[in-house]
Amino acid sequence: MVPDGPLENPGTPLGEPGRRFVRGNDWSALADARPAVPPTVSVVVPYYRAQAQLDLVLAGLALQTHPATRLQVVVADDGSPEPPRVPAGVVVVRQEDRGFRAAAARNLGARAADGDVLLFVDGDTVPEPTYVEELSALPALLPDALVTGRRRHADLTGWTPDRLRDWFAGGPAPEELTEPAWLRDAGSLLEADDRSYRFVISAVMGTTRALFDEVGGFDETFGGYGGEDWELAHRLFTAGAVLAHRERAVAWHDGPDWGLRGDHPVAARREKNAETRALARLLPDPAARGVGGWWRYPDVVVRMAPGADDDATVLGVRSLLAAGVDLQVWGVDPDLLDGDPRVHVGEPAAAVLARCRTQVTLSGPVLWTRGGLAGLVERVRPGGVGRVTGSVGGVPVEVAATRALRRCARWGVDMSTVFGEAAVEVPAEPLGEHPDLGHWLPRL
Repeated sequence: MVPDGPLENPGTPLGEPGRRFVRGNDWSALADARPAVPPTVSVVVPYYRAQAQLDLVLAGLALQTHPATRLQVVVADDGSPEPPRVPAGVVVVRQEDRGFRAAAARNLGARAADGDVLLFVDGDTVPEPTYVEELSALPALLPDALVTGRRRHADLTGWTPDRLRDWFAGGPAPEELTEPAWLRDAGSLLEADDRSYRFVISAVMGTTRALFDEVGGFDETFGGYGGEDWELAHRLFTAGAVLAHRERAVAWHDGPDWGLRGDHPVAARREKNAETRALARLLPDPAARGVGGWWRYPDVVVRMAPGADDDATVLGVRSLLAAGVDLQVWGVDPDLLDGDPRVHVGEPAAAVLARCRTQVTLSGPVLWTRGGLAGLVERVRPGGVGRVTGSVGGVPVEVAATRALRRCARWGVDMSTVFGEAAVEVPAEPLGEHPDLGHWLPRL
């Protein structure tokens, strides 16, 4: 059975009094909680050559209800011809102009930040006065939290900081534009699944500095518009992050959502296709990458001990590769399988383990029945248990969700406490010495 509900923090490097971890993704007990002392917060604002919009964003940040003495603002300039003009106290960092590099700019800003909580807001997205207070509360209490706020849309053409201050004080509001349904309907994300990364947008996002640093921040290979926030969210979720959507943390984007801008359809499709290709390369979501490709970062990592002989090892690996799962195998000499790029000696690279959703450990090769491995993998998806252990055809096996392994290791707690465990006995054909390859390979 999967436990749920909050647990008191058992003590970690982030284990000050009042901090907690939760079971699964259930942060509901902390929904209205506030830290006894407001956290130190750094807000990172990526910027490129849009001073009037930045003026509004900085004016919004100057109005925050969060204590100014515990709030740092960092503007990360993506190579503008002229540096941004900012009020005293605002930190500016710059990188050279090598095209649109929002991911690298955000990382640059994060490196200059000194807050325990990192918040991100885009340079054309104006935070309401309670934005920082609302978005930082959960990460301050829950070091595993990855929180996205609510992005609303308005036409702020011609607006000044004075006009903005008047609006937030109760004066005339701007014309509100359509809020995209896909984000508005995200809900709280209490029941987040493997595809909930799609509801995290870096325009209104927050997490702890420790968790951001642990996963290495944004992937800087992203160029052009979009995708880097989904990839980071997937990697954070895989690292055990708790996803949350805080509708009370509101910021206003100047202009319509990307999907409602009315761009030329072919140009818009090309832009979206570039994002899709970039995500498929890095993100092992079957719905994102489809079937039929070879991927550097598999969905499932299998560690398999070799069999009694080369024939048993080859058949065991071929049985895994035929299981209908996006996987690769470690622990086997790829020369046994004619250099198959899905087979490796040694251990998986850190970048592979950072992205795979599931890890399987087999004490030897077995001949899997159709659907047998996929069924075990499904049991450790969100909503299931964190790990299943037992045997397949008499061979010891462990199948675990990477996010469960990572969070339990971070907190030093048992898997059964946070995610739950199950025992399994799966029928399969054990592979003794020199199985008949001519008989079995055509039947995989």
